Amino acid sequence: MSFVIAAPASGSGKTTITLGLLRAISRMRPVRAAKSGPDYIDPQFHAAACGARCVNLDAWAMTPERIAALAAGETPLIIEGAMGLFDGAPPDGKGATADLARILGLPVVLVIDAGRMAGSVAALAQGFINHDPRVNIAGVILNNVGSARHEAMLRRALGDIRIFGAVPRRPDLAQPSRHLGLVQAVERPDLEAYLDAAADLIAGTVDLGALLQLHPARLPARTANRCTPPAQNIAIARDAAFAFCYPHMIADWHNAGANLSFFSPLANEPAPAADFIYLPGGYPELHAGRLAANMCFLDSLRQSGAQIYGECGGYMVLGQTITDADGQSHTMAGLLGLETSFASRKLHLGYRTLQATQGPMRGSWAGHEFHYATTRKARGTPLFDAKDAEGTALTPMGLVNGNVSGSFAHVIDAALRPLQV
Repeated sequence: MSFVIAAPASGSGKTTITLGLLRAISRMRPVRAAKSGPDYIDPQFHAAACGARCVNLDAWAMTPERIAALAAGETPLIIEGAMGLFDGAPPDGKGATADLARILGLPVVLVIDAGRMAGSVAALAQGFINHDPRVNIAGVILNNVGSARHEAMLRRALGDIRIFGAVPRRPDLAQPSRHLGLVQAVERPDLEAYLDAAADLIAGTVDLGALLQLHPARLPARTANRCTPPAQNIAIARDAAFAFCYPHMIADWHNAGANLSFFSPLANEPAPAADFIYLPGGYPELHAGRLAANMCFLDSLRQSGAQIYGECGGYMVLGQTITDADGQSHTMAGLLGLETSFASRKLHLGYRTLQATQGPMRGSWAGHEFHYATTRKARGTPLFDAKDAEGTALTPMGLVNGNVSGSFAHVIDAALRPLQV
Protein backbone atom coordinates (compact mmCIF):
# COMPACT_ATOMS: atom_id res chain seq x y z
CA MET A 1 0.00 0.00 0.00
CA SER A 2 1.48 3.27 -1.19
CA PHE A 3 -0.35 6.07 -2.97
CA VAL A 4 -0.64 9.82 -3.57
CA ILE A 5 -3.40 12.00 -2.14
CA ALA A 6 -4.13 14.81 -4.61
CA ALA A 7 -6.95 17.19 -5.51
CA PRO A 8 -8.18 19.37 -8.36
CA ALA A 9 -7.20 22.52 -6.46
CA SER A 10 -5.91 23.87 -3.17
CA GLY A 11 -8.46 24.05 -0.39
CA SER A 12 -10.12 20.74 -1.22
CA GLY A 13 -9.31 19.16 2.14
CA LYS A 14 -6.22 17.11 1.20
CA THR A 15 -4.37 17.81 4.43
CA THR A 16 -7.19 16.93 6.82
CA ILE A 17 -7.96 13.74 4.92
CA THR A 18 -4.26 12.81 4.71
CA LEU A 19 -3.84 13.33 8.46
CA GLY A 20 -6.93 11.28 9.20
CA LEU A 21 -5.68 8.48 6.96
CA LEU A 22 -2.20 8.51 8.50
CA ARG A 23 -3.50 8.34 12.06
CA ALA A 24 -6.21 5.77 11.26
CA ILE A 25 -3.84 3.47 9.34
CA SER A 26 -1.09 3.86 11.95
CA ARG A 27 -3.49 2.33 14.46
CA MET A 28 -3.36 -0.86 12.36
CA ARG A 29 0.17 -0.91 10.94
CA PRO A 30 3.24 1.30 10.47
CA VAL A 31 2.91 3.93 7.75
CA ARG A 32 5.12 6.76 6.47
CA ALA A 33 4.30 10.14 4.99
CA ALA A 34 5.78 12.49 2.41
CA LYS A 35 4.80 15.93 1.16
CA SER A 36 5.06 17.15 -2.41
CA GLY A 37 7.05 20.33 -2.86
CA PRO A 38 8.66 22.93 -0.60
CA ASP A 39 6.40 22.75 2.45
CA TYR A 40 7.58 22.84 6.06
CA ILE A 41 4.32 22.94 8.00
CA ASP A 42 2.29 20.00 6.68
CA PRO A 43 5.19 17.56 7.33
CA GLN A 44 5.11 18.48 11.03
CA PHE A 45 1.48 17.35 11.17
CA HIS A 46 2.20 14.24 9.11
CA ALA A 47 4.96 13.16 11.48
CA ALA A 48 2.69 13.68 14.49
CA ALA A 49 -0.12 11.73 12.82
CA CYS A 50 1.86 8.61 11.96
CA GLY A 51 4.83 8.72 14.37
CA ALA A 52 7.44 8.69 11.60
CA ARG A 53 9.52 11.41 10.00
CA CYS A 54 7.91 13.00 6.94
CA VAL A 55 10.15 13.81 3.97
CA ASN A 56 9.71 16.38 1.21
CA LEU A 57 9.67 15.06 -2.35
CA ASP A 58 10.18 17.88 -4.84
CA ALA A 59 9.86 17.07 -8.53
CA TRP A 60 11.13 20.53 -9.52
CA ALA A 61 14.23 20.61 -7.34
CA MET A 62 15.18 16.92 -7.14
CA THR A 63 16.26 14.29 -9.64
CA PRO A 64 14.04 11.22 -10.11
CA GLU A 65 16.81 9.18 -8.48
CA ARG A 66 16.82 11.44 -5.41
CA ILE A 67 13.03 11.25 -5.15
CA ALA A 68 13.06 7.46 -5.45
CA ALA A 69 15.80 7.18 -2.80
CA LEU A 70 13.87 9.33 -0.33
CA ALA A 71 10.63 7.45 -0.98
CA ALA A 72 12.18 3.98 -0.75
CA GLY A 73 11.39 1.74 2.20
CA GLU A 74 9.58 -1.32 3.43
CA THR A 75 6.88 0.70 5.19
CA PRO A 76 3.91 1.89 3.11
CA LEU A 77 4.03 5.53 2.05
CA ILE A 78 1.26 8.12 1.70
CA ILE A 79 2.27 11.25 -0.22
CA GLU A 80 0.20 14.41 0.15
CA GLY A 81 0.20 16.53 -2.98
CA ALA A 82 0.39 20.30 -3.26
CA MET A 83 -2.05 22.62 -5.02
CA GLY A 84 -3.92 20.88 -7.86
CA LEU A 85 -2.70 17.54 -9.20
CA PHE A 86 -1.26 19.03 -12.40
CA ASP A 87 -0.19 22.42 -10.99
CA GLY A 88 3.56 23.08 -11.04
CA ALA A 89 6.03 25.84 -11.70
CA PRO A 90 5.97 27.97 -14.83
CA PRO A 91 6.43 27.78 -17.72
CA ASP A 92 5.53 24.08 -18.16
CA GLY A 93 4.16 22.94 -14.79
CA LYS A 94 7.28 21.05 -13.74
CA GLY A 95 7.20 19.92 -10.12
CA ALA A 96 3.50 19.08 -10.03
CA THR A 97 2.20 16.29 -7.82
CA ALA A 98 1.47 14.37 -11.03
CA ASP A 99 5.23 14.30 -11.71
CA LEU A 100 5.81 12.49 -8.42
CA ALA A 101 3.10 9.94 -9.24
CA ARG A 102 4.74 9.26 -12.61
CA ILE A 103 8.29 9.08 -11.22
CA LEU A 104 7.34 6.62 -8.47
CA GLY A 105 4.67 4.74 -10.40
CA LEU A 106 2.13 5.29 -7.64
CA PRO A 107 -1.65 5.49 -7.96
CA VAL A 108 -3.45 8.73 -7.14
CA VAL A 109 -6.50 9.11 -4.91
CA LEU A 110 -8.27 12.32 -5.90
CA VAL A 111 -9.93 14.30 -3.10
CA ILE A 112 -12.88 16.25 -4.51
CA ASP A 113 -14.56 19.00 -2.54
CA ALA A 114 -18.13 18.13 -3.48
CA GLY A 115 -19.75 20.60 -1.14
CA ARG A 116 -21.18 22.76 -3.91
CA MET A 117 -21.81 20.25 -6.68
CA ALA A 118 -23.85 17.22 -7.61
CA GLY A 119 -23.88 15.84 -11.17
CA SER A 120 -20.95 18.04 -12.19
CA VAL A 121 -18.67 15.88 -10.06
CA ALA A 122 -18.58 13.33 -12.87
CA ALA A 123 -17.27 15.81 -15.44
CA LEU A 124 -14.59 16.95 -13.01
CA ALA A 125 -13.48 13.43 -12.11
CA GLN A 126 -13.52 12.21 -15.71
CA GLY A 127 -11.51 15.22 -16.82
CA PHE A 128 -8.75 14.46 -14.34
CA ILE A 129 -8.80 10.70 -15.04
CA ASN A 130 -8.45 11.24 -18.79
CA HIS A 131 -6.08 14.21 -18.78
CA ASP A 132 -2.81 12.25 -18.68
CA PRO A 133 -2.81 8.48 -19.24
CA ARG A 134 0.59 8.26 -17.53
CA VAL A 135 -1.06 9.21 -14.22
CA ASN A 136 -3.12 6.42 -12.68
CA ILE A 137 -6.05 7.92 -10.80
CA ALA A 138 -7.33 4.92 -8.87
CA GLY A 139 -10.44 6.60 -7.55
CA VAL A 140 -11.81 9.47 -5.52
CA ILE A 141 -12.64 10.48 -1.98
CA LEU A 142 -15.59 12.84 -1.83
CA ASN A 143 -15.19 15.60 0.76
CA ASN A 144 -17.63 18.04 2.37
CA VAL A 145 -20.63 15.84 1.60
CA GLY A 146 -23.76 17.52 2.95
CA SER A 147 -26.13 14.62 3.59
CA ALA A 148 -27.00 11.04 2.73
CA ARG A 149 -29.12 12.33 -0.16
CA HIS A 150 -26.23 14.44 -1.42
CA GLU A 151 -23.91 11.42 -1.25
CA ALA A 152 -26.37 9.31 -3.23
CA MET A 153 -26.54 11.96 -5.97
CA LEU A 154 -22.76 12.09 -6.19
CA ARG A 155 -22.43 8.32 -6.36
CA ARG A 156 -25.02 8.05 -9.13
CA ALA A 157 -23.25 10.74 -11.15
CA LEU A 158 -19.83 9.07 -10.80
CA GLY A 159 -21.10 5.73 -12.10
CA ASP A 160 -18.22 3.27 -12.45
CA ILE A 161 -15.57 5.61 -11.02
CA ARG A 162 -14.23 4.05 -7.85
CA ILE A 163 -15.25 5.89 -4.68
CA PHE A 164 -13.07 5.15 -1.67
CA GLY A 165 -15.18 7.21 0.69
CA ALA A 166 -17.57 10.08 1.25
CA VAL A 167 -16.50 12.37 4.07
CA PRO A 168 -19.19 14.60 5.60
CA ARG A 169 -18.79 18.31 6.13
CA ARG A 170 -16.98 18.95 9.44
CA PRO A 171 -16.26 22.66 10.02
CA ASP A 172 -14.83 21.85 13.45
CA LEU A 173 -11.88 20.13 11.78
CA ALA A 174 -10.84 23.22 9.80
CA GLN A 175 -7.29 24.16 10.74
CA PRO A 176 -6.21 27.67 11.79
CA SER A 177 -3.78 29.40 9.45
CA ARG A 178 -1.53 32.43 9.14
CA HIS A 179 0.39 34.11 6.33
CA LEU A 180 2.66 31.16 5.44
CA GLY A 181 0.02 28.46 5.82
CA LEU A 182 -1.27 26.45 8.78
CA VAL A 183 -0.34 27.23 12.35
CA GLN A 184 2.54 24.90 13.22
CA ALA A 185 1.88 21.54 14.85
CA VAL A 186 4.04 22.43 17.88
CA GLU A 187 1.79 25.42 18.55
CA ARG A 188 -1.40 23.37 18.89
CA PRO A 189 -2.06 22.06 22.41
CA ASP A 190 -5.05 20.16 21.03
CA LEU A 191 -3.02 18.39 18.35
CA GLU A 192 -3.54 14.81 19.54
CA ALA A 193 -7.26 15.32 20.02
CA TYR A 194 -7.50 16.88 16.57
CA LEU A 195 -5.62 14.02 14.90
CA ASP A 196 -7.73 11.41 16.69
CA ALA A 197 -10.93 13.19 15.66
CA ALA A 198 -9.76 13.30 12.03
CA ALA A 199 -8.82 9.60 12.20
CA ASP A 200 -12.18 8.63 13.67
CA LEU A 201 -13.98 10.52 10.91
CA ILE A 202 -11.90 8.90 8.15
CA ALA A 203 -12.12 5.41 9.66
CA GLY A 204 -15.90 5.69 9.66
CA THR A 205 -16.32 7.08 6.14
CA VAL A 206 -13.41 5.80 4.00
CA ASP A 207 -12.74 2.21 2.91
CA LEU A 208 -9.30 1.78 4.46
CA GLY A 209 -9.15 -1.84 3.38
CA ALA A 210 -9.47 -0.86 -0.27
CA LEU A 211 -6.74 1.77 0.07
CA LEU A 212 -4.45 -0.76 1.73
CA GLN A 213 -4.66 -2.92 -1.39
CA LEU A 214 -3.71 -0.18 -3.85
CA HIS A 215 -0.03 -0.95 -4.29
CA PRO A 216 2.67 -3.33 -3.07
CA ALA A 217 3.98 -2.17 0.29
CA ARG A 218 7.63 -1.83 -0.67
CA LEU A 219 9.15 0.91 -2.80
CA PRO A 220 12.51 -0.40 -4.07
CA ALA A 221 15.67 0.98 -2.50
CA ARG A 222 17.60 3.48 -4.57
CA THR A 223 20.77 5.49 -4.15
CA ALA A 224 21.26 9.11 -5.11
CA ASN A 225 23.68 11.96 -4.60
CA ARG A 226 23.41 13.61 -1.21
CA CYS A 227 24.16 17.09 0.06
CA THR A 228 27.69 17.36 1.45
CA PRO A 229 27.76 18.77 5.01
CA PRO A 230 29.15 22.31 5.17
CA ALA A 231 31.29 21.40 8.21
CA GLN A 232 32.09 18.53 10.57
CA ASN A 233 30.41 20.05 13.65
CA ILE A 234 27.05 21.71 12.95
CA ALA A 235 24.79 23.54 15.43
CA ILE A 236 21.16 23.95 14.33
CA ALA A 237 18.55 26.29 15.82
CA ARG A 238 15.33 24.39 16.46
CA ASP A 239 12.15 25.68 18.11
CA ALA A 240 8.85 27.35 17.17
CA ALA A 241 10.69 30.34 15.65
CA PHE A 242 13.19 28.25 13.66
CA ALA A 243 11.29 25.17 12.47
CA PHE A 244 11.52 25.34 8.68
CA CYS A 245 14.28 22.83 8.02
CA TYR A 246 14.26 20.04 5.42
CA PRO A 247 14.64 16.59 7.03
CA HIS A 248 16.51 15.20 4.01
CA MET A 249 19.18 17.90 4.33
CA ILE A 250 19.77 17.19 8.01
CA ALA A 251 19.76 13.44 7.31
CA ASP A 252 22.33 13.92 4.55
CA TRP A 253 24.66 15.76 6.90
CA HIS A 254 24.23 13.15 9.62
CA ASN A 255 24.69 10.21 7.26
CA ALA A 256 27.88 11.78 5.92
CA GLY A 257 29.34 11.74 9.43
CA ALA A 258 28.74 15.31 10.58
CA ASN A 259 28.14 15.89 14.29
CA LEU A 260 24.82 17.65 14.81
CA SER A 261 23.69 19.57 17.88
CA PHE A 262 20.50 21.55 18.41
CA PHE A 263 19.62 24.61 20.48
CA SER A 264 16.63 26.87 21.12
CA PRO A 265 17.04 30.62 20.59
CA LEU A 266 13.58 31.16 22.11
CA ALA A 267 14.82 29.51 25.31
CA ASN A 268 17.84 31.88 25.21
CA GLU A 269 20.22 28.98 24.71
CA PRO A 270 23.60 29.91 23.23
CA ALA A 271 24.71 28.37 19.99
CA PRO A 272 26.87 25.32 20.89
CA ALA A 273 30.52 25.28 19.93
CA ALA A 274 30.57 24.29 16.25
CA ASP A 275 32.19 24.93 12.90
CA PHE A 276 28.87 25.87 11.30
CA ILE A 277 25.78 27.46 12.89
CA TYR A 278 22.55 27.11 10.94
CA LEU A 279 19.50 29.31 11.58
CA PRO A 280 16.59 27.87 9.54
CA GLY A 281 13.49 29.79 8.61
CA GLY A 282 10.34 29.97 10.67
CA TYR A 283 8.33 32.69 12.39
CA PRO A 284 10.87 34.93 14.17
CA GLU A 285 8.62 37.93 13.50
CA LEU A 286 6.04 36.47 15.92
CA HIS A 287 8.71 36.27 18.64
CA ALA A 288 10.82 39.30 17.71
CA GLY A 289 10.57 41.00 21.10
CA ARG A 290 11.53 37.84 22.93
CA LEU A 291 14.45 37.13 20.59
CA ALA A 292 15.70 40.71 20.90
CA ALA A 293 15.85 40.28 24.69
CA ASN A 294 17.68 36.93 24.56
CA MET A 295 21.23 38.22 24.95
CA CYS A 296 22.72 34.81 25.67
CA PHE A 297 21.60 33.63 22.24
CA LEU A 298 22.46 36.82 20.34
CA ASP A 299 25.84 37.25 22.01
CA SER A 300 26.78 33.66 21.19
CA LEU A 301 26.34 34.54 17.51
CA ARG A 302 28.23 37.81 17.82
CA GLN A 303 31.15 36.16 19.56
CA SER A 304 31.33 33.04 17.41
CA GLY A 305 34.12 32.46 14.95
CA ALA A 306 32.12 29.75 13.18
CA GLN A 307 30.50 30.04 9.80
CA ILE A 308 26.94 31.27 10.46
CA TYR A 309 24.24 30.79 7.84
CA GLY A 310 20.60 31.86 7.98
CA GLU A 311 17.65 31.10 5.70
CA CYS A 312 14.60 33.36 5.46
CA GLY A 313 13.63 33.94 9.12
CA GLY A 314 17.14 32.97 10.21
CA TYR A 315 18.53 35.47 7.71
CA MET A 316 16.35 38.22 9.20
CA VAL A 317 17.61 37.47 12.71
CA LEU A 318 21.20 37.87 11.50
CA GLY A 319 20.33 41.40 10.38
CA GLN A 320 20.12 44.60 12.35
CA THR A 321 16.37 44.92 12.97
CA ILE A 322 13.02 43.24 12.38
CA THR A 323 9.95 45.47 12.35
CA ASP A 324 6.88 43.52 13.37
CA ALA A 325 3.34 43.81 12.00
CA ASP A 326 2.52 46.51 14.58
CA GLY A 327 5.39 48.68 13.37
CA GLN A 328 7.67 48.08 16.36
CA SER A 329 11.35 47.64 15.57
CA HIS A 330 13.37 44.95 17.37
CA THR A 331 17.16 44.77 17.46
CA MET A 332 18.61 41.52 16.16
CA ALA A 333 22.17 40.12 15.96
CA GLY A 334 23.47 42.92 13.72
CA LEU A 335 25.86 40.67 11.83
CA LEU A 336 24.52 41.60 8.39
CA GLY A 337 23.58 45.04 7.03
CA LEU A 338 19.92 44.04 6.80
CA GLU A 339 16.67 45.59 8.02
CA THR A 340 13.38 43.79 7.38
CA SER A 341 9.75 44.64 8.07
CA PHE A 342 6.31 43.06 8.33
CA ALA A 343 4.60 46.43 8.77
CA SER A 344 4.12 46.52 5.00
CA ARG A 345 3.91 43.03 3.56
CA LYS A 346 4.63 41.77 0.05
CA LEU A 347 4.49 38.17 -1.14
CA HIS A 348 7.71 36.74 -2.57
CA LEU A 349 7.10 33.24 -3.92
CA GLY A 350 8.72 30.83 -6.33
CA TYR A 351 11.46 28.36 -7.12
CA ARG A 352 15.00 29.68 -7.44
CA THR A 353 18.21 28.43 -9.00
CA LEU A 354 21.07 29.76 -6.89
CA GLN A 355 24.82 30.12 -7.34
CA ALA A 356 27.24 31.10 -4.55
CA THR A 357 30.95 31.66 -5.05
CA GLN A 358 31.69 32.42 -1.40
CA GLY A 359 30.40 31.48 2.05
CA PRO A 360 29.64 27.97 3.31
CA MET A 361 27.00 27.28 0.63
CA ARG A 362 29.30 27.52 -2.37
CA GLY A 363 28.00 25.90 -5.54
CA SER A 364 24.73 25.64 -7.43
CA TRP A 365 21.48 24.94 -5.62
CA ALA A 366 17.80 24.48 -6.27
CA GLY A 367 15.82 26.51 -3.77
CA HIS A 368 12.52 28.17 -3.01
CA GLU A 369 11.44 31.56 -1.73
CA PHE A 370 8.20 32.13 0.21
CA HIS A 371 7.85 35.08 2.55
CA TYR A 372 5.94 38.32 3.13
CA ALA A 373 8.75 40.33 4.69
CA THR A 374 9.94 43.46 2.92
CA THR A 375 13.57 44.52 2.88
CA ARG A 376 14.07 48.06 4.16
CA LYS A 377 17.85 47.92 3.79
CA ALA A 378 20.35 45.37 2.50
CA ARG A 379 23.89 46.70 2.47
CA GLY A 380 26.84 44.48 1.60
CA THR A 381 27.98 41.76 -0.77
CA PRO A 382 25.19 39.54 -2.17
CA LEU A 383 25.41 35.83 -1.41
CA PHE A 384 23.61 34.26 -4.39
CA ASP A 385 23.16 34.97 -8.06
CA ALA A 386 19.64 33.80 -8.79
CA LYS A 387 17.15 32.91 -11.51
CA ASP A 388 13.47 32.06 -11.24
CA ALA A 389 11.79 28.87 -12.47
CA GLU A 390 11.55 30.27 -16.00
CA GLY A 391 15.27 31.06 -16.12
CA THR A 392 14.85 34.81 -15.75
CA ALA A 393 17.71 36.48 -13.92
CA LEU A 394 16.74 38.00 -10.57
CA THR A 395 18.39 40.61 -8.43
CA PRO A 396 21.22 38.88 -6.51
CA MET A 397 19.92 37.48 -3.23
CA GLY A 398 21.12 37.60 0.35
CA LEU A 399 24.27 38.95 1.96
CA VAL A 400 27.66 37.69 3.05
CA ASN A 401 29.86 39.44 5.59
CA GLY A 402 32.97 37.52 6.59
CA ASN A 403 31.87 34.35 8.35
CA VAL A 404 28.16 35.31 8.30
CA SER A 405 25.80 34.79 5.36
CA GLY A 406 22.19 34.15 4.47
CA SER A 407 19.29 34.88 2.18
CA PHE A 408 15.53 34.61 1.92
CA ALA A 409 15.89 31.45 -0.19
CA HIS A 410 15.50 27.98 1.30
CA VAL A 411 18.02 25.59 -0.24
CA ILE A 412 16.35 22.29 -1.24
CA ASP A 413 19.01 20.28 -3.05
CA ALA A 414 21.98 20.50 -5.35
CA ALA A 415 20.87 22.16 -8.58
CA LEU A 416 19.92 19.86 -11.43
CA ARG A 417 21.67 22.22 -13.81
CA PRO A 418 24.24 24.74 -12.50
CA LEU A 419 23.23 28.34 -12.95
CA GLN A 420 25.19 30.08 -15.70
CA VAL A 421 26.20 33.57 -14.60
